[in-house]
Amino acid sequence: MTTTAAPPRTTARKLARFTGHYVEMVAAMLVGMVALHPLWPSSWLERADVDALVMATNMTVAMTAAMLLRRHSWPRIIEMAAAMYLPFVALLVPFWLGAIGGGTLMIAGHVIMFPLMLTAMVWRRAEYWH
Repeated sequence: MTTTAAPPRTTARKLARFTGHYVEMVAAMLVGMVALHPLWPSSWLERADVDALVMATNMTVAMTAAMLLRRHSWPRIIEMAAAMYLPFVALLVPFWLGAIGGGTLMIAGHVIMFPLMLTAMVWRRAEYWH
């Protein structure tokens, strides 16, 4: 009986898997935002700063579950969670100083978060590029 090794994946196939993994994480984050949002006291969500951190938490919980299902290591999960929280935490300072409003905090936090997540994936491409 002879066995043959599977041919190596093409660059296009690896890129498709990489992109698919990114989309899966974003989808998990959206599910987390919708599913976990009702669990928080509404009085907390009236404050934009608390609401931003709650949203980051909801997204991170779901993304962590998705990454655990894919058997990612805890260091990679923590890096991805940091990429998701960092924009919101950094924007809290100008928000508290009155330089930006709650809407800007939410929008800018999300806009910055997605490229940071992609950067984390590219930085650790051995974990995601296969």
